Amino acid sequence: MQIGTVSNPTVVVIGPGDSVLEAARLMREHHVGGLVVVKDDGHGKVPVGVLTDRDLVVGVLAKDVDHIKMLTVGDVVTAKPIVAQEDEDVSAVLDRMRRNVVRRVPVVDAKGHLVGIFTLDDLLGVLADDFASIGALVSRQRTYEAEKRVD
Repeated sequence: MQIGTVSNPTVVVIGPGDSVLEAARLMREHHVGGLVVVKDDGHGKVPVGVLTDRDLVVGVLAKDVDHIKMLTVGDVVTAKPIVAQEDEDVSAVLDRMRRNVVRRVPVVDAKGHLVGIFTLDDLLGVLADDFASIGALVSRQRTYEAEKRVD
């Protein structure tokens, strides 16, 4: 399965020069735990980092609350994010996520432009749907056999 088929095309983004307060507001407004930090190369948005709610709490609030209004996303972002190519296999991406201990990965096209985001929550949703389908198949098979069986 290609990562592009299970990634979410709706990505909440922010620029590296935006404030961390704006980042927190976006996370709250969109009910997300992370933002993809992007720069526009004139042809599309290129991910340059990922900013998580944990980055804000551990990297900002636990360290230096006095200067929070002056901090930008670029000051606290996890730069050089692990990214996935949209045609990459899910298992390869999951392996990279595990090795790098990340829960979210920006998904890019062949030119490196942002096309989506893949999170562990996305995968759990796909797996839950697959398991529900398997359960329905088993249940229908029993019903079908009971109806067709003539004893």
